[in-house]
Amino acid sequence: MTTKSNTGRRTFLAALGVGGAAAAAVAVTQGSRETAPAATDATPQGKGYQVTEHVQKYYRTAKV
Repeated sequence: MTTKSNTGRRTFLAALGVGGAAAAAVAVTQGSRETAPAATDATPQGKGYQVTEHVQKYYRTAKV
């Protein structure tokens, strides 16, 4: 093994890692752009917390 060969592999792996991180950052920012307009167009949910039947069932089963 030569030092030049190892350096080339390290450089390649470092570039691969940086490229993957950049692709992930682009995917995250693109995903947030797509969902933001949809959220503003939606009608407001309104009442907030509501005790429904499945919530009451959870509370019944979670009693200690």
